[in-house]
Amino acid sequence: MKDLCFLSATQIAEGLQSGDIKSAQVLESFSNRIAEFEDTVKAWEHYDKDFILQKANEADDYKNIGRPIGPLHGLPIGIKDIFGTNDMPTRCGTNLVGGVHTKDDASVVSFLRNAGALIMGKTVTTEFAYFDPGKTTNPHDENRTPGGSSSGSAAAVASFMCPVAIGSQTNGSVIRPASYCGVIGYKPTYGLVSRKSVLKQSHLLDHVGIFARHIEDIALIAKEIVRHDVDDRSTVPYSISNITQICKEDPPFDPRFVFIKTSKWKNLDKESLKSFETFIKKYSAHIEVLDTPSYFDDIFKYHQIIHETDMAYAFSDYYKKSKNKLGKKLVEAIERGLKYKASEYVEACENRDYFYKLFEETFHDYHAILTPASTGVAPKTLKQTGSPEFSTIWTYLGMPALSLPLLQGEGGMPLGVQIIGEKFDDSRLLRTSNWLINKVKGSNNDK
Repeated sequence: MKDLCFLSATQIAEGLQSGDIKSAQVLESFSNRIAEFEDTVKAWEHYDKDFILQKANEADDYKNIGRPIGPLHGLPIGIKDIFGTNDMPTRCGTNLVGGVHTKDDASVVSFLRNAGALIMGKTVTTEFAYFDPGKTTNPHDENRTPGGSSSGSAAAVASFMCPVAIGSQTNGSVIRPASYCGVIGYKPTYGLVSRKSVLKQSHLLDHVGIFARHIEDIALIAKEIVRHDVDDRSTVPYSISNITQICKEDPPFDPRFVFIKTSKWKNLDKESLKSFETFIKKYSAHIEVLDTPSYFDDIFKYHQIIHETDMAYAFSDYYKKSKNKLGKKLVEAIERGLKYKASEYVEACENRDYFYKLFEETFHDYHAILTPASTGVAPKTLKQTGSPEFSTIWTYLGMPALSLPLLQGEGGMPLGVQIIGEKFDDSRLLRTSNWLINKVKGSNNDK
């Protein structure tokens, strides 16, 4: 049998359901992979091999005695180290927290456990999920950043140390590391996934996301964590019970895309610019390039006001008591957040819905929007995590987005194409993404 760590999460889940493979076998395969690559990639903040193998054996015993099992029974999943877990420490990328064992799991963790998943360990995050980097390196080049803040989750999936992982995004913290590490990153529509017992940066901007190597694996996990949660008032009732089926279906007709460069297009590095220009030209039958709406430039200002004001509130105790122990970028953001006027914050909040309504008619003519996922390939540094500027607009507007590993840039490094959909049209966006991946893959195979 193919080494289990190279199987998709869906294949592993199906094998566990049928009994063809055991959870202990799966965990042993991933443990061997971690033993081989973790010293270089440094994706894990907490990983206890003996503990997780014990849990895997318990999962196998549970199934063997004929008890009913969930759809993710025995499937290992990595969790970003800002999600509360009652059996593992949570450090949020800082020594100030000291490894808290929360009384209750975060809702997302609870949903995954209820479906039978095994929480494999905690993946590295940047300090308080902001810009000051952690220890993780890029699996494709250890001298390059993996991106942030969900650095460990992206790197663990990219290096086959886990099949899927959970991250979060307040600006570009799922889309950017997915692009840099060459995996799929999914940021759902705002309000679909609970943030209960997750480190809060901004109630209006925080999103929970998923990393995987296959679209069907994104759907597999999304089906379990997308749900209304009374403990997070931003969540809305929304059914995606058929998402695993829809994502694999052929669209009724070929999708049409609009490519929006935004004012940040000029910040792409030369090799990445060339890759995107070639991509647009090659698939011009499906892609139309449109001018960027004039109000988009205001979004960067509004996002920053909301983000930094909310962080100044959320991290006020740490700032007051331990300012000199916090990262430089975090301190600067908090101090800017303390200076915004109430009128500026209200204006930034109110324009979220207004701007989306102005833009929503785009989806009358197009299935999805395409943009770069990042300003280029992963920078050759471990001292910063790159720019989130190609994600800012869509995070602010709360729209679903994925980074798809379709292109290559300088040095053959992965380069993501970002695909954005209409709010609460996540299932169709995954189907459209799968179509695009297969279209590009088919074109490459024809060479």
